Amino acid sequence: MTTTHDDIVLELSGVTLHNDLGDEELVHGVSFSLRRGGVIGIVGESGSGKSLTCRAILGLLPQYLEVSGGRIELFGRDAASLTPKEWTQVRGTRISAVFQDPASYLNPSIRVGKQVQEVLRVKRGLGRREAKARTLELFDAVQLRDPAYVYQQYTHELSGGMLQRVLIASAIALEPDILIADEATTALDVTVQAEILELLASLKESTGLSLIVVSHDLAVVAQLCDEVLVMKDGSVVEHGVTRDILENPQHEYSRLLISEHEQYGLERYLVEPIGEREFDYV
Repeated sequence: MTTTHDDIVLELSGVTLHNDLGDEELVHGVSFSLRRGGVIGIVGESGSGKSLTCRAILGLLPQYLEVSGGRIELFGRDAASLTPKEWTQVRGTRISAVFQDPASYLNPSIRVGKQVQEVLRVKRGLGRREAKARTLELFDAVQLRDPAYVYQQYTHELSGGMLQRVLIASAIALEPDILIADEATTALDVTVQAEILELLASLKESTGLSLIVVSHDLAVVAQLCDEVLVMKDGSVVEHGVTRDILENPQHEYSRLLISEHEQYGLERYLVEPIGEREFDYV
């Protein structure tokens, strides 16, 4: 399928990130394009620059870090031209994110349903009753059993997998075009991780959502992503179609990552796409 420029929702061209405190370059010339409905994986060890790259895309870099080179285009617009007010409008409504530790992004003193409901009230202007009904619909969409029960719970009363689903519900509440899943399954056990990946794949198919999946785990990337960027020490050392890289890696670091995962049966993900596998939900 030919990709036109109108299909591109996000484009990075030679993006460089600089640390003003240490006067050092942390990310060196990252480039890729994300099409509507596409899934790109960014894989690499801790400190490789993958999460910093995503924070730059979200306009959420720490104060001492800056985009010192290159260009980030969101929906055809230079992200550097967005004002703080415009960034506030864009985040959540056009681009959203789910991170590794959902409990850190949810208020432990407020029921989880109320937190998602408040997003809809503030950003969409919905009334209390309508926002609650929509929250319950979202909880159902992310496959939370008994949405009304979950709505009333606090964070300490829910499992890690349930909290991650709540966070995904909050992230998609405003129907964004792009969702960044930054190590979103890292802290979960294998069964729950599979469920979350299946959920993300389902959301992509049903809504046309574009995904960036950040992980140190090649098995996660193999299951979900069309393309993959392999990052090491702030640089992209390999970029291409996921199957091509996993079957025939060109860079020594890519080969190392793959060899480390062979014991987990990485090859089965290459012959059995996620949408064709069955998962037992527990």
